[in-house]
Amino acid sequence: MASTPLALRVFVADDEPLAREELCFLIGQAGALEIVGQAADGVEALRMIGELRPDLVFLDMQMPGLNGLEVAQRLIQAEVLPQLVFVTAFNQYAVDAFSVSAVDYLLKPVVPAVFEQAVDKVRRRIASEQAARLPLAPADLERVIEAVQARQERRDQIAIRVGERFVLVRAEEIVHASVVDETLIVVTNSVSGTSNYRTLDELQARLDPAVFWRVHRSHLVNITNIKEIVPWYSRNYILKMKDAKATEIPVSRSQTKRLREYLQL
Repeated sequence: MASTPLALRVFVADDEPLAREELCFLIGQAGALEIVGQAADGVEALRMIGELRPDLVFLDMQMPGLNGLEVAQRLIQAEVLPQLVFVTAFNQYAVDAFSVSAVDYLLKPVVPAVFEQAVDKVRRRIASEQAARLPLAPADLERVIEAVQARQERRDQIAIRVGERFVLVRAEEIVHASVVDETLIVVTNSVSGTSNYRTLDELQARLDPAVFWRVHRSHLVNITNIKEIVPWYSRNYILKMKDAKATEIPVSRSQTKRLREYLQL
């Protein structure tokens, strides 16, 4: 017997009446979704979302007053945290959307099957968050303690050699690290130099695994410093990073799936 889908209260923000109507139609067809409000501009959307506290918000990226990303950022600042799905005609906003932890990113005109997948992702995320708030079993608590201890052991600063001097950089300043001709190169927004660590494995062990991903055997990237994701052959990707040279880094086939799941691509 199929389980009953989780009922969600939904808010829609889009300055185009036809686009709003289309989305509301899809919401009405989906079942277990209740539209609690609509807005045609970002300022009104921010006010109403704060008042209505919906479970799920469909946000258009380009709206008068405040754009969708600005609305999302202000909701985060106000600690009003509904699930967010961005809807727009322009796919260049994808990385910005996921920088505010959006669940998904839909291109107009919205395809019903893709819409349904997005709603399923929202329900899965809510279920996961609810499970995370349950009391921890002793074994789970032990794993959390171990993870915290491991994080405390990681270094806040990394030394890299630039010419004849060593420069200390904060871990979060690292944009990417790569092995080039058997030399480990570490790159930030302002400097590039060699590391005393012999391998990427050694460097990665000193960094936060939630932020630094080994996307290729020769490349480690800070996922908060990805500027652009470019589709490549065989459904793989090239990452353009935020360093001064906008370095392009390939994503290996084994890591492509993880990247897609993280960014909900």
